[in-house]
Amino acid sequence: MTLRYAPNIVITIFLSFSLQIVFSQLPTNQINVMRSVYDLFQNDTGDSFVWNGTDKASTPCSWKGVSCNSDNSSLTKVTFSLFSISSSEFLPFICQIGTLESLDVSLNFLSSIPNEFITVCGGISGLKLLNFSGNRLEGFLPTFTGFGKLESLDFSYNSLKGKVDLQLNGLNSLKSLNLSSNRFNGSVPTSLGKFNLLEELHLSANAFQGEFPTQIVNFGNLTLIDLSLNKLSGVIPDRIGELSKLQVLILSANKLSGTIPQSLRNITTLTRFAANQNYFVGNIPFGITTYLRNLDLSFNTLNGTIPQDLLFPMNLQFVDLTSNKLEGPVPSNMSINLIRLRLGQNALSGSFPSASFESLQSLTYLELDNNQLTGPIPSELGKCQKLALLNLAQNKLSGVIPVELGDMSNLQVLSLQSNNLVGEIPSNISQLNRLQKLNFSSNSLTGSIPSSLSSLRSLTNLNLQGNKLSGRIPVDISNLNVLLELQLGGNQLSGPIPDMPLSLQIALNLSHNLFQGPIPSSFSRLTSLEVLDLSYNRFSGQIPEYLAGMKGLTRLVLSNNQLSGVVPKFGSFVIVDTDGNGVLIYPSPVAPPQAAAKKRKSIVVAVVVPIAGVATIAIFVVIAISISRRYYRINDEHFHSGVQISQSPVVQGKVLTANSIHKSNIDFTKAMVAVSEPSNVVFKTRFSTYYKAVMPSGTTYFVKKLNWSDKIFQLGSHELFGEELRNIGKLNNSNVMIPLGYLLAADSAYLFYEFAPIGSLYDVLRGSLGYSLDWASRYSIAIGVAQGLAFLHGCDKGPILLLDLSSKSILLKSQNEAQIGDIELYKVMDPSKSTGSFSAVAGSVGYIPPEYAYTMRVTMAGNVYSFGVVLLELLTGRPAVSQGTELAKSVLSNSEKHSKWDHILDSSISKASLNVRSQMLAVLKLALACVSVSPEGRPKMKSVLRVLLHAR
Repeated sequence: MTLRYAPNIVITIFLSFSLQIVFSQLPTNQINVMRSVYDLFQNDTGDSFVWNGTDKASTPCSWKGVSCNSDNSSLTKVTFSLFSISSSEFLPFICQIGTLESLDVSLNFLSSIPNEFITVCGGISGLKLLNFSGNRLEGFLPTFTGFGKLESLDFSYNSLKGKVDLQLNGLNSLKSLNLSSNRFNGSVPTSLGKFNLLEELHLSANAFQGEFPTQIVNFGNLTLIDLSLNKLSGVIPDRIGELSKLQVLILSANKLSGTIPQSLRNITTLTRFAANQNYFVGNIPFGITTYLRNLDLSFNTLNGTIPQDLLFPMNLQFVDLTSNKLEGPVPSNMSINLIRLRLGQNALSGSFPSASFESLQSLTYLELDNNQLTGPIPSELGKCQKLALLNLAQNKLSGVIPVELGDMSNLQVLSLQSNNLVGEIPSNISQLNRLQKLNFSSNSLTGSIPSSLSSLRSLTNLNLQGNKLSGRIPVDISNLNVLLELQLGGNQLSGPIPDMPLSLQIALNLSHNLFQGPIPSSFSRLTSLEVLDLSYNRFSGQIPEYLAGMKGLTRLVLSNNQLSGVVPKFGSFVIVDTDGNGVLIYPSPVAPPQAAAKKRKSIVVAVVVPIAGVATIAIFVVIAISISRRYYRINDEHFHSGVQISQSPVVQGKVLTANSIHKSNIDFTKAMVAVSEPSNVVFKTRFSTYYKAVMPSGTTYFVKKLNWSDKIFQLGSHELFGEELRNIGKLNNSNVMIPLGYLLAADSAYLFYEFAPIGSLYDVLRGSLGYSLDWASRYSIAIGVAQGLAFLHGCDKGPILLLDLSSKSILLKSQNEAQIGDIELYKVMDPSKSTGSFSAVAGSVGYIPPEYAYTMRVTMAGNVYSFGVVLLELLTGRPAVSQGTELAKSVLSNSEKHSKWDHILDSSISKASLNVRSQMLAVLKLALACVSVSPEGRPKMKSVLRVLLHAR
């Protein structure tokens, strides 16, 4: 029987094999092209050769990234994304494939496109897609001649520059154009094919300028317009309402002005409109949210009342009107599908909205802070079971804290500070077992601190200062083993002070209470604590010697107690205040409080006298300027005379920026007045204090004061320091805080920067916004910091290194836009001259590379390590140091098994989707390389940036 059927089997096998050969055979020229590409890639990528193990003689249709038509008779699609290609030599070869429909070479290392590629590929009649995104392309955008069928063109995330004018005019079939994240300037391109078929226009994160292009309205098929992060000015034309298919309109972070067009409410397809961080004025149009799902008009100058219908449409999910000039009541009718409602920093008034909160079961974020709302907090809020962040701070709310707030089991941030709340703290707040930040400060709360608060094991920040609380601190407070900050000042607390959580790092504030007796010895265990404030109590006895040995301490406030004896010798990096005590003996070189007071008095005179009277100033200034110009060099036509007085410490002053708006806005006199007011302090770092200064024009700036009180500052000459600042002022990178101007004084320096309204990344992750940053925002922040650091390391005149790169030195202009600060410290500090611990110079604890302990050298590899720690903070949501353990060391010890990687990630965001989890794991792999114990094992920042971009 076997022999009987054998011929049929042989015939079947033969026919099958013959058919396979026939149907899998590409044309000879296409096979030869792909084999040439095979050789080029192998030579270019080396060990990273993506086709390792692929038989060069096999049909290219089976190779990774290569697609053919259904019968394998022609090659149609090539996807060489993430192939580690750096040479563009292969591109003209690919264009010899006449049947090519799609070419994707994204996320590689290409730096140029050969002219031959444009010439040859332009002749391919069926080519529909070109993707060069995420490479290193420089120079100008090529002119696309031919390409008559091209529908999608993507050059995003490169370094292309120049104007985009007629280069794309011949692309008559173009439907999608993406040029975002380059360096293009000039006006927005509108010559995009004569048939106006464009559907998607991505031009964000460039330097496009000029007025909003009205010609865009002619592209009637547009579904998406993203012009964010440019320099566009003027108004949005009312004709934009004619784009009847538009779904997404993003105009964020420009210089647009005028009013929001009412015609937008006519676009029935529009689901997202973002125009935040512009200069829009006027009222919010009635009916604008009829079809919207997402509205962001934050950080503008909108006024008037919020339309009563604004929050009502059922499709509405996200509304952000933060930081405008809106007034009147909060609309009571709200969509049951609302997820995030942000109305903070306005002038809203009236009682708390009487919305039916029982129905708002999707509400996750509610922010009404910094308004003028009155009346009680409604108990119905407790029905919002998904609420994770509730911020009602800085209003005029009254009554008691509703016990029903304890029912919000998902709450992570509860901010009720600076209101008129009375009564006791509800004990059932302890039911909020996911709570991370609790702030009831600056109210009129009475009673004792509930002992049940000690069960909030996720709490990182607890602020109850400025109330009328009495009794003892709960003895079980040490159970809060992840607590970073404890603020209990300004109450009437008394009794013995219990053991404090060893995790405390930011601050322990017990000031303005009724504590007495010796300072507890248990404080010696708080080795990570940075600020300890025990002022205005009745502590007695000697100042413990152990306080001088607390390595993390940067500020110690012991003023107005009953202390006596010898003051321990503290490191120069620790600010110690002991005024208003008994007889204290100060070891040299610590100055007694009388000298400090005298010094402060001279500073006050130096600041206050110029503004004491206009007539006196006028006379004083003339004399001062004539004297000063004889002995000092003053280089600034914008240096306002009010700062210069007869005994003025000012040596130099200059506006560095060429921006005419900043040059006209910066007023040194006004800035010095702002610096003299402690209420203007925004935050402090080890060597700097940041002040908020509002200029006469209304523009807000950061004024950073450097305190030159340590030998580690290389004063040398003010002229040298001024020269360094002038060099830094010439830099241009949106992810780096570039000084706009400076004032140099005898014992300090003042630097001027653009104001970052959000604050530091540290505060956002742990404080001001809680954990509300989603992964998209965190990823965008990571890319911004990487871009800034790569720029600094690649400066033409040599790398600019960072002495202290941490989440505290990264400021946020928005939730997606990061800037690196303190870039000038490397030029003016000498770590070898430090009289304190090395950590005070090399950076913050938790970010210092391990090799610094023995090299005492700041390096690019060390900066990469610090950046890796920042990445870990973004990935895990945990601080750089927790419970005495450094985050990097903890993650490295838990990363040996890949099965544990999921547990490292912040579960609150990694579970959002499989795509988010996958991207986070890719970034985690990069972070682990950055925090490698060996400096040689860490990648360079340019490589870090490329890998980070490729993790999309």
